[in-house]
Amino acid sequence: MVGVSTEDLLHTHLFGPADGPEVLALHGLTGHGRRWRNLAERYFPQVRFVAPDLRGHGRSPWTPPWSFETHVTDLTAVLDAHATGPVTVVGHSFGGALALHLAAAVPDRIRALVLLDPAIGLPADRMLEIADLTLRHPDYTDEAEARSEKVHGDWAEVASDLLEDEIAEHLVELDSGRVSWRVCVPALVASWGELARPPVLPPAGVPTILVQAGKVQPPYTTPEFRQDLAERLGDDLTVLEFDCDHMIDQARPGKTAEILTRML
Repeated sequence: MVGVSTEDLLHTHLFGPADGPEVLALHGLTGHGRRWRNLAERYFPQVRFVAPDLRGHGRSPWTPPWSFETHVTDLTAVLDAHATGPVTVVGHSFGGALALHLAAAVPDRIRALVLLDPAIGLPADRMLEIADLTLRHPDYTDEAEARSEKVHGDWAEVASDLLEDEIAEHLVELDSGRVSWRVCVPALVASWGELARPPVLPPAGVPTILVQAGKVQPPYTTPEFRQDLAERLGDDLTVLEFDCDHMIDQARPGKTAEILTRML
């Protein structure tokens, strides 16, 4: 595996005691690692959360390539720097897909998986449409427009204080005077393409909980992938459905804490 220089190390948010059970927490596209703060501090003060900003996001390097393989290399370096043993990985959306790639690449570093509405193996035409929209509408007129998109979209059920934290941490003013989330647009476009790649399955024997967001239509997790996952994992797989939109860990932190507790 290609090494990662000090300059390329991901910016990583750390919550909880250094000697606690270790969780690697992976955000979705357009996100950042600090999103896990509420879950970590409110429900798991005894657990060590290692929550990086993925490449192309937040305060981490924005340089390419932005492939799953590069993300796996980045995250292995994060584990080398911050984990003492195998970790439980919780991943949301793109982070769920990345958790699967990480488990397939370095199975000895992974204890268990919690996949929150993972996006993986999606139709290429759908990913092209979303990538094109990302290119044509990469930013907002002002903060009010950015907030409105959240409130009337995936964040409709998220508590207002968490939305305000998101805006304070992640919304930045551009040289043009417009505002944008602290993300690299070319990285987003490339990442939508990565989600059209064939699904990757974890090794047999890895305890896994998959939570699907019932209000997301069409779903980010395909029936074909769920069937393949069930055949691979058997009794080590639990599939749940939450009656919420895509932002599971933000909209249902209590229920998310319950299922993560099972794995810890």
